[in-house]
Amino acid sequence: MRIGIIAHLKHPIAEPFAGGLEMHTHLLARSLRDRGHAVTVFASSRSEPELGLEAICTETAITSVGTTEASDIAFFREHHAYLSLMTGLRNRDFDIIHNNALHYLPLTMADSLPMPMVTTLHTPPFCWLESGLRLCKAPHHALVAVSQSVAAQWSHVAPADAVILNGIDLRKFAFRAQVHSAPYLVWYGRIVPEKGLHLAIEAARLIGLPLRIAGPVLDEDYYRTVIAPTLGADIIHVGHLAHRELAQLVAGASAFLCTPLWDEPYGLVVAEALACGVPVAAFARGAIPEILDSSCGVLAAPGDVGSLAEAGRAALALDRRACRARAEQMCDANRMVESYEALYQQQIDLGRPVPRDGRAAMHLVPPSSPDSLRTMLHG
Repeated sequence: MRIGIIAHLKHPIAEPFAGGLEMHTHLLARSLRDRGHAVTVFASSRSEPELGLEAICTETAITSVGTTEASDIAFFREHHAYLSLMTGLRNRDFDIIHNNALHYLPLTMADSLPMPMVTTLHTPPFCWLESGLRLCKAPHHALVAVSQSVAAQWSHVAPADAVILNGIDLRKFAFRAQVHSAPYLVWYGRIVPEKGLHLAIEAARLIGLPLRIAGPVLDEDYYRTVIAPTLGADIIHVGHLAHRELAQLVAGASAFLCTPLWDEPYGLVVAEALACGVPVAAFARGAIPEILDSSCGVLAAPGDVGSLAEAGRAALALDRRACRARAEQMCDANRMVESYEALYQQQIDLGRPVPRDGRAAMHLVPPSSPDSLRTMLHG
């Protein structure tokens, strides 16, 4: 298949990843190329060229305290980039377009394309993307949610045609049976207020184990005023690590503290920790209860530090092999990619016209409900 993947533009699709969406897009593109598909990734300029990159814009994230003018410039740069892309795609020969962006224009203009499009919803609803989805009238457009939680949150706008859980490369997060000789807890992700790192620090001190922190500082004020004053010999920020170093840090941990203060759409960090054999103590928000079960994680009351500390102590006793087994069952990238391949082929077949001689073209019957499509994709 000739596949075009539309990425979001705030950060490069390259290591070290700014977050889960960048990692997901990178993994999907690389896996599809490894399977023999011709893949082009429409992304920002510092993304990895080996993915089949066509750069459409420089990165638009405002990493420092942005002015209104800077925000306006970023908005119009993204708008122009996606408008130019969608206009140009009308004359390209892709079999399918996979929209992995968070911008309204690819959705709004999907009906102008000669090929079908798949859009994956990676976030809870927000006004711009919701508006784009409401305006999407493309006849051969399929909507995918990355969790049942996300599908439910978007159901008032449009039903998901499929739920395809995100996956990770299990080889890159290798299982480790034994914890580090000097036990520690781990927290990693984007260092922003909604990820709740400050609560993980409080819980770690209640548990009585050191905490190692990894991830990019994307909110300098939050880091300087809330996080930095709490750092010390027992609470250490090791920086923004590349994939290999991050996997080693996570694998050595006794438990992973996951502290979202919003409804996490999926939670790739949870999948990565489980793959390493690391039990998870997490606030029960968003899709996290879909990934964890009692064999590999303990859920805590959202926002409650005492509950998280109690969950963390209980997680220390869980079987690391059971954690890895759960990752293999729920979070394998091969399952995710195979599901997308099946969906791509279905949409391509549905978009083929019936031949003029009256013979029926080969195609799949449109599912009558999202459940029937999930059955078709997953067996």
